[in-house]
Amino acid sequence: MPLIELIEGCRQNKHLAQRTLYEQFAPAMLSLCVRYIGDYEIARDALQEGFVKVFSKIDDYNGNGSFEGWMRKIIVNTVLEMLRKSRLKNNVDIAEIEIENSDISAFEKLSAEDLLNLIASLPDSFRVIFNLHAVEEYSHKEIGEMLKIKEVTVRSNYFRAREILRKKCIEIYN
Repeated sequence: MPLIELIEGCRQNKHLAQRTLYEQFAPAMLSLCVRYIGDYEIARDALQEGFVKVFSKIDDYNGNGSFEGWMRKIIVNTVLEMLRKSRLKNNVDIAEIEIENSDISAFEKLSAEDLLNLIASLPDSFRVIFNLHAVEEYSHKEIGEMLKIKEVTVRSNYFRAREILRKKCIEIYN
């Protein structure tokens, strides 16, 4: 069934359309949730809550831009809301640390799976900020507004996350 028909079916609360849409997008959205939360079971809860919001707000989708991008934004906001509620954010203020050129070769040796595992091992607040900035390409200012923390805290946590990843990468390849 074409995506436009699925969306229309969801707008009419047709169970088959909702199930089909869920089955089509759930794997990618679950992986997004796991990347932010780190815990598979909690990520599944976030996915379910996110899809409830997608179905309840589907009338708001006006066809401008990709549907998957629209849905992704709802899922990410749901995850962030869950993280805020559970107070997983950490407002540690640490000076910016740059990755040195000599360390870049170690990063180039990482497989995508290794990198995802390293990111998943970051402390919760660092992982969320790293994903929002490096993967989702939100600005530090936007992340600060989303998480209700200062932009300088976002910057320092992002650079701290990079430093942790750099050190772990060097440990693996040295």
